[in-house]
Amino acid sequence: MAAPLVVDLSQKLEQDMQIYPGDTAFTCTPTASVEKDGYSVHSMTLGSHTGTHVDAPYHFFANGNQIDEIPLSTFIGQALVIDLTTKGAREIITWADLAPHSCRMHDGVIVLLHTGWSAHWKTPRYYDHPFVSREAAEGIMATGVRVLGVDTLSPDETLVDGTEGKFGFGTHQIILGCGGVIAENLTNLDAIMDKNAIVSLVPLNIRGCDGSPVRAFASVKV
Repeated sequence: MAAPLVVDLSQKLEQDMQIYPGDTAFTCTPTASVEKDGYSVHSMTLGSHTGTHVDAPYHFFANGNQIDEIPLSTFIGQALVIDLTTKGAREIITWADLAPHSCRMHDGVIVLLHTGWSAHWKTPRYYDHPFVSREAAEGIMATGVRVLGVDTLSPDETLVDGTEGKFGFGTHQIILGCGGVIAENLTNLDAIMDKNAIVSLVPLNIRGCDGSPVRAFASVKV
């Protein structure tokens, strides 16, 4: 039997990467070197929503589950990748776009929205991504799905000045308010389109935190 194909769905953490406007910049600085000290150690600074990461309900709700309180099983599930590559800059993703796939949405499925916007990573255009309407988020949650992943900076509209867009943080509020989880800044979703893939979005076990960077990947049966 052939071994499963493993597909990396994570953006690389590096100094010139994009962050959500106003968040802590990523740094990774040597503090010891093999040449000088006989071993290598780095000091890192990063926000809880740096790079490819997951949001816990606590991100928007003071009484919501923190990242260490969510069962690990939540972050592992069958992938349902929805092709939305026809969407343009700052175009809204509606429930009408997603409803044809609703028969495959249920508890344990991880819905991944493939806009193709990861191709613009580390460019100004990355901020102009399509975004999910509140109505679409409500539709997803009504199916029993509890994890939504996007290949964009946010499922909501992103403004470079850090202010709320016209539609606010409606998708965050709907999904996290239902006890769900959001994964952001995914990539390579085209590689698992129409594949039998199990996705892992397992976060770091950080006590009391609102989110965590992840090494997201998919295991595809071949």
